[in-house]
Amino acid sequence: MNREKVLVIGGAGFLGSHISDALTDADYDVTIFDQKMSPHLKDNQSQIIGDILDEKKLDEATRNVDYVYHLAGMADIDECAEKPLDAIKNNILGTTYILEACVKNQVKKVLFSSSAYVYSDTGSFYRISKQASELIIEGYQEKFNLDYVILRFGSLYGERADRRNSIHRLIEDALKEEKIVYHGQGNEKREFIHIRDAADLSVKALDPKYSNQNLLLTGNSSIEYLDLLNMIREILHNKVSIILEESKSKTHYKLSPYSFNPKIARKLVNNPHIDLGQGLLNLIGEVHKNIHDELRENEGFLVEKNGKGVSNNNS
Repeated sequence: MNREKVLVIGGAGFLGSHISDALTDADYDVTIFDQKMSPHLKDNQSQIIGDILDEKKLDEATRNVDYVYHLAGMADIDECAEKPLDAIKNNILGTTYILEACVKNQVKKVLFSSSAYVYSDTGSFYRISKQASELIIEGYQEKFNLDYVILRFGSLYGERADRRNSIHRLIEDALKEEKIVYHGQGNEKREFIHIRDAADLSVKALDPKYSNQNLLLTGNSSIEYLDLLNMIREILHNKVSIILEESKSKTHYKLSPYSFNPKIARKLVNNPHIDLGQGLLNLIGEVHKNIHDELRENEGFLVEKNGKGVSNNNS
Protein backbone atom coordinates (compact mmCIF):
# COMPACT_ATOMS: atom_id res chain seq x y z
CA MET A 1 0.00 0.00 0.00
CA ASN A 2 1.36 3.40 -1.02
CA ARG A 3 1.90 5.91 1.74
CA GLU A 4 -0.12 9.13 1.59
CA LYS A 5 1.93 12.09 0.41
CA VAL A 6 2.15 15.30 2.43
CA LEU A 7 3.69 18.60 1.36
CA VAL A 8 4.78 20.77 4.30
CA ILE A 9 5.12 24.36 3.08
CA GLY A 10 7.42 26.17 5.47
CA GLY A 11 8.75 22.83 6.65
CA ALA A 12 12.30 24.04 7.34
CA GLY A 13 11.23 26.33 10.17
CA PHE A 14 10.65 25.91 13.90
CA LEU A 15 7.09 24.59 13.69
CA GLY A 16 7.38 23.10 10.21
CA SER A 17 10.37 20.90 10.95
CA HIS A 18 8.66 19.37 13.98
CA ILE A 19 5.43 18.75 12.09
CA SER A 20 7.43 17.18 9.25
CA ASP A 21 9.11 14.83 11.73
CA ALA A 22 5.80 13.92 13.37
CA LEU A 23 4.29 13.14 9.96
CA THR A 24 7.29 10.98 9.03
CA ASP A 25 6.99 9.13 12.34
CA ALA A 26 3.32 8.52 11.50
CA ASP A 27 4.44 6.90 8.20
CA TYR A 28 3.47 9.66 5.77
CA ASP A 29 5.60 10.38 2.71
CA VAL A 30 6.84 13.90 3.53
CA THR A 31 8.18 16.58 1.21
CA ILE A 32 9.26 19.95 2.60
CA PHE A 33 8.77 23.13 0.58
CA ASP A 34 10.79 26.12 1.78
CA GLN A 35 13.05 28.95 0.65
CA LYS A 36 16.00 27.41 2.49
CA MET A 37 17.27 23.90 3.04
CA SER A 38 16.04 22.39 6.26
CA PRO A 39 18.86 21.72 8.74
CA HIS A 40 16.65 18.98 10.20
CA LEU A 41 15.85 17.11 6.96
CA LYS A 42 15.69 13.35 7.52
CA ASP A 43 17.00 10.73 5.09
CA ASN A 44 13.44 9.58 4.34
CA GLN A 45 12.18 13.13 3.66
CA SER A 46 12.63 15.16 0.48
CA GLN A 47 12.72 18.91 -0.09
CA ILE A 48 11.83 21.42 -2.76
CA ILE A 49 13.39 24.88 -2.65
CA GLY A 50 10.73 27.44 -3.53
CA ASP A 51 8.79 30.56 -2.64
CA ILE A 52 5.04 30.71 -1.90
CA LEU A 53 4.74 33.67 -4.30
CA ASP A 54 6.02 31.47 -7.15
CA GLU A 55 2.84 30.06 -8.72
CA LYS A 56 4.66 27.73 -11.12
CA LYS A 57 6.77 26.20 -8.36
CA LEU A 58 3.69 25.69 -6.17
CA ASP A 59 1.88 24.01 -9.04
CA GLU A 60 4.75 21.57 -9.53
CA ALA A 61 5.12 20.91 -5.79
CA THR A 62 1.43 20.08 -5.18
CA ARG A 63 1.09 17.51 -7.96
CA ASN A 64 0.18 14.01 -6.72
CA VAL A 65 0.01 15.30 -3.12
CA ASP A 66 -2.74 14.17 -0.72
CA TYR A 67 -2.41 16.81 2.01
CA VAL A 68 -0.77 20.22 2.27
CA TYR A 69 0.33 21.91 5.49
CA HIS A 70 0.63 25.65 4.97
CA LEU A 71 3.00 27.01 7.64
CA ALA A 72 4.83 29.65 5.59
CA GLY A 73 4.68 33.43 5.62
CA MET A 74 5.63 36.23 7.99
CA ALA A 75 5.20 35.06 11.59
CA ASP A 76 6.82 37.88 13.56
CA ILE A 77 4.05 40.13 14.90
CA ASP A 78 6.21 43.24 15.22
CA GLU A 79 7.71 42.75 11.75
CA CYS A 80 4.21 42.49 10.25
CA ALA A 81 3.25 45.71 12.04
CA GLU A 82 6.25 47.51 10.54
CA LYS A 83 5.91 45.99 7.06
CA PRO A 84 2.18 45.64 6.29
CA LEU A 85 2.67 45.33 2.52
CA ASP A 86 5.07 42.40 2.96
CA ALA A 87 2.68 40.81 5.46
CA ILE A 88 -0.23 41.08 3.03
CA LYS A 89 1.81 39.72 0.09
CA ASN A 90 3.26 36.76 1.97
CA ASN A 91 0.41 35.87 4.31
CA ILE A 92 -2.66 36.63 2.18
CA LEU A 93 -1.56 36.46 -1.45
CA GLY A 94 0.79 33.56 -0.69
CA THR A 95 -2.08 31.64 0.93
CA THR A 96 -4.26 32.24 -2.13
CA TYR A 97 -1.56 30.98 -4.50
CA ILE A 98 -1.30 27.81 -2.40
CA LEU A 99 -5.06 27.28 -2.48
CA GLU A 100 -5.12 27.76 -6.26
CA ALA A 101 -2.43 25.11 -6.69
CA CYS A 102 -4.27 22.72 -4.35
CA VAL A 103 -7.54 23.08 -6.26
CA LYS A 104 -5.80 22.61 -9.62
CA ASN A 105 -4.02 19.44 -8.45
CA GLN A 106 -6.96 18.02 -6.47
CA VAL A 107 -5.30 18.02 -3.05
CA LYS A 108 -7.59 16.38 -0.51
CA LYS A 109 -7.08 18.83 2.35
CA VAL A 110 -5.16 21.94 3.39
CA LEU A 111 -4.10 22.44 7.00
CA PHE A 112 -3.40 26.11 7.71
CA SER A 113 -1.25 27.49 10.51
CA SER A 114 -3.24 30.32 12.05
CA SER A 115 -3.02 31.91 15.49
CA ALA A 116 -4.94 32.54 18.69
CA TYR A 117 -4.54 36.21 17.75
CA VAL A 118 -7.47 35.87 15.32
CA TYR A 119 -9.69 36.22 18.41
CA SER A 120 -8.04 39.45 19.44
CA ASP A 121 -8.16 43.16 18.73
CA THR A 122 -4.35 43.19 19.03
CA GLY A 123 -1.78 41.66 16.71
CA SER A 124 -1.93 44.42 14.08
CA PHE A 125 -1.39 43.26 10.48
CA TYR A 126 -0.32 39.79 11.61
CA ARG A 127 -3.78 39.20 13.08
CA ILE A 128 -5.47 40.83 10.08
CA SER A 129 -3.56 38.61 7.65
CA LYS A 130 -4.53 35.46 9.56
CA GLN A 131 -8.20 36.48 9.73
CA ALA A 132 -8.25 37.25 6.00
CA SER A 133 -6.54 33.96 5.15
CA GLU A 134 -9.05 31.98 7.20
CA LEU A 135 -11.95 33.63 5.35
CA ILE A 136 -10.32 32.95 1.97
CA ILE A 137 -9.77 29.29 2.93
CA GLU A 138 -13.44 28.96 3.90
CA GLY A 139 -14.40 30.56 0.59
CA TYR A 140 -12.34 28.04 -1.37
CA GLN A 141 -14.07 25.21 0.46
CA GLU A 142 -17.51 26.61 -0.39
CA LYS A 143 -16.63 27.29 -4.04
CA PHE A 144 -14.25 24.41 -4.90
CA ASN A 145 -14.90 21.80 -2.14
CA LEU A 146 -11.29 22.02 -0.97
CA ASP A 147 -11.38 20.64 2.57
CA TYR A 148 -9.35 22.36 5.28
CA VAL A 149 -8.40 22.38 8.93
CA ILE A 150 -7.46 25.69 10.52
CA LEU A 151 -4.90 25.22 13.29
CA ARG A 152 -4.90 28.19 15.68
CA PHE A 153 -1.67 27.87 17.62
CA GLY A 154 -1.07 29.46 20.99
CA SER A 155 2.38 30.39 22.34
CA LEU A 156 4.87 27.80 21.11
CA TYR A 157 8.22 26.98 22.71
CA GLY A 158 10.84 24.27 22.51
CA GLU A 159 13.90 23.05 20.66
CA ARG A 160 14.97 24.49 17.27
CA ALA A 161 13.58 27.96 17.95
CA ASP A 162 15.57 31.17 17.61
CA ARG A 163 15.43 34.66 19.11
CA ARG A 164 12.14 35.41 17.41
CA ASN A 165 10.61 33.00 19.93
CA SER A 166 10.00 34.73 23.29
CA ILE A 167 11.01 31.86 25.62
CA HIS A 168 14.12 31.07 23.57
CA ARG A 169 15.14 34.72 23.70
CA LEU A 170 14.62 34.92 27.49
CA ILE A 171 16.65 31.75 28.11
CA GLU A 172 19.49 32.82 25.81
CA ASP A 173 19.71 36.19 27.59
CA ALA A 174 19.67 34.45 30.98
CA LEU A 175 22.56 32.18 29.99
CA LYS A 176 24.64 34.84 28.24
CA GLU A 177 23.97 37.90 30.42
CA GLU A 178 22.79 36.30 33.68
CA LYS A 179 19.79 38.60 33.52
CA ILE A 180 16.40 38.74 31.84
CA VAL A 181 14.92 42.05 30.76
CA TYR A 182 11.18 41.61 30.28
CA HIS A 183 9.08 44.36 28.71
CA GLY A 184 5.79 44.22 30.57
CA GLN A 185 4.24 44.10 34.02
CA GLY A 186 4.76 40.38 34.50
CA ASN A 187 1.06 39.55 34.91
CA GLU A 188 0.59 38.87 31.19
CA LYS A 189 -0.81 35.37 30.75
CA ARG A 190 -0.04 32.78 28.09
CA GLU A 191 -0.98 29.15 27.46
CA PHE A 192 2.39 27.82 26.32
CA ILE A 193 2.41 24.61 24.33
CA HIS A 194 5.55 22.60 23.67
CA ILE A 195 6.43 22.37 20.01
CA ARG A 196 6.38 18.55 19.98
CA ASP A 197 2.87 18.52 21.47
CA ALA A 198 1.79 21.04 18.83
CA ALA A 199 3.30 18.84 16.10
CA ASP A 200 1.59 15.69 17.38
CA LEU A 201 -1.77 17.47 17.50
CA SER A 202 -1.22 18.83 13.99
CA VAL A 203 -0.90 15.26 12.69
CA LYS A 204 -3.99 14.13 14.62
CA ALA A 205 -5.86 16.97 12.93
CA LEU A 206 -5.75 14.93 9.68
CA ASP A 207 -8.53 12.76 11.13
CA PRO A 208 -11.64 13.20 8.92
CA LYS A 209 -13.70 14.22 11.97
CA TYR A 210 -11.83 17.55 12.02
CA SER A 211 -12.44 18.40 8.37
CA ASN A 212 -13.56 22.00 7.76
CA GLN A 213 -13.13 22.90 11.41
CA ASN A 214 -11.09 25.40 13.39
CA LEU A 215 -8.91 23.85 16.10
CA LEU A 216 -7.29 25.75 18.96
CA LEU A 217 -3.92 24.25 19.92
CA THR A 218 -2.63 25.73 23.16
CA GLY A 219 -1.25 24.54 26.48
CA ASN A 220 -3.34 22.80 29.12
CA SER A 221 -3.15 25.76 31.52
CA SER A 222 -2.12 29.41 31.59
CA ILE A 223 0.83 30.95 33.40
CA GLU A 224 1.81 34.54 34.16
CA TYR A 225 5.07 35.72 32.63
CA LEU A 226 6.60 36.57 36.02
CA ASP A 227 6.00 32.99 37.19
CA LEU A 228 7.64 31.76 33.98
CA LEU A 229 10.66 34.02 34.55
CA ASN A 230 11.00 32.76 38.12
CA MET A 231 10.89 29.16 36.87
CA ILE A 232 13.79 29.91 34.52
CA ARG A 233 15.71 31.60 37.33
CA GLU A 234 15.19 28.64 39.70
CA ILE A 235 16.31 26.15 37.05
CA LEU A 236 19.48 28.24 36.68
CA HIS A 237 20.15 28.09 40.44
CA ASN A 238 18.83 31.63 41.15
CA LYS A 239 21.86 33.18 39.44
CA VAL A 240 19.73 35.26 37.05
CA SER A 241 18.34 38.71 37.80
CA ILE A 242 14.90 39.66 36.48
CA ILE A 243 14.27 43.21 35.31
CA LEU A 244 10.78 44.40 34.36
CA GLU A 245 10.54 47.37 32.02
CA GLU A 246 7.50 49.12 30.64
CA SER A 247 6.33 47.81 27.30
CA LYS A 248 5.43 50.30 24.59
CA SER A 249 4.14 47.65 22.21
CA LYS A 250 0.44 47.64 21.36
CA THR A 251 0.61 44.58 19.12
CA HIS A 252 0.63 41.92 21.86
CA TYR A 253 -2.27 40.99 24.11
CA LYS A 254 -1.95 41.16 27.91
CA LEU A 255 -4.21 38.64 29.65
CA SER A 256 -6.20 37.04 26.87
CA PRO A 257 -6.27 37.12 23.08
CA TYR A 258 -10.03 36.72 23.08
CA SER A 259 -12.50 39.31 21.91
CA PHE A 260 -15.89 38.43 20.44
CA ASN A 261 -15.61 36.26 17.37
CA PRO A 262 -18.40 34.10 15.95
CA LYS A 263 -16.01 31.46 14.54
CA ILE A 264 -15.52 29.24 17.56
CA ALA A 265 -12.68 26.71 17.54
CA ARG A 266 -12.52 23.35 19.29
CA LYS A 267 -9.60 23.13 21.68
CA LEU A 268 -7.34 20.15 21.06
CA VAL A 269 -4.88 19.12 23.79
CA ASN A 270 -2.28 16.39 24.04
CA ASN A 271 -2.61 13.86 26.86
CA PRO A 272 -0.09 13.03 28.06
CA HIS A 273 1.72 16.26 27.28
CA ILE A 274 5.18 17.73 27.93
CA ASP A 275 5.26 19.52 31.27
CA LEU A 276 6.32 23.18 31.09
CA GLY A 277 9.13 22.69 33.61
CA GLN A 278 10.56 19.71 31.75
CA GLY A 279 10.16 21.51 28.46
CA LEU A 280 12.07 24.52 29.80
CA LEU A 281 14.82 22.27 31.12
CA ASN A 282 15.24 20.61 27.72
CA LEU A 283 15.29 23.97 25.96
CA ILE A 284 17.84 25.41 28.37
CA GLY A 285 20.08 22.43 27.63
CA GLU A 286 19.83 23.02 23.89
CA VAL A 287 20.47 26.79 24.13
CA HIS A 288 23.40 26.21 26.52
CA LYS A 289 24.96 23.74 24.07
CA ASN A 290 24.47 26.11 21.12
CA ILE A 291 26.12 28.99 22.99
CA HIS A 292 29.16 26.88 23.90
CA ASP A 293 29.41 25.43 20.37
CA GLU A 294 29.45 28.99 19.02
CA LEU A 295 32.16 30.00 21.49
CA ARG A 296 34.31 27.01 20.52
CA GLU A 297 33.91 27.84 16.82
CA ASN A 298 34.97 31.44 17.45
CA GLU A 299 37.96 30.33 19.53
CA GLY A 300 39.00 27.89 16.82
CA PHE A 301 38.79 30.63 14.21
CA LEU A 302 41.04 32.90 16.27
CA VAL A 303 43.55 30.10 16.84
CA GLU A 304 43.64 29.41 13.10
CA LYS A 305 44.19 33.09 12.31
CA ASN A 306 46.95 33.40 14.90
CA GLY A 307 48.56 30.22 13.59
CA LYS A 308 48.88 31.93 10.23
CA GLY A 309 50.69 34.85 11.82
CA VAL A 310 47.64 37.14 12.22
CA SER A 311 47.83 38.80 15.60
CA ASN A 312 44.70 39.10 17.79
CA ASN A 313 45.99 42.15 19.66
CA ASN A 314 46.91 45.73 18.88
CA SER A 315 50.63 45.48 19.65
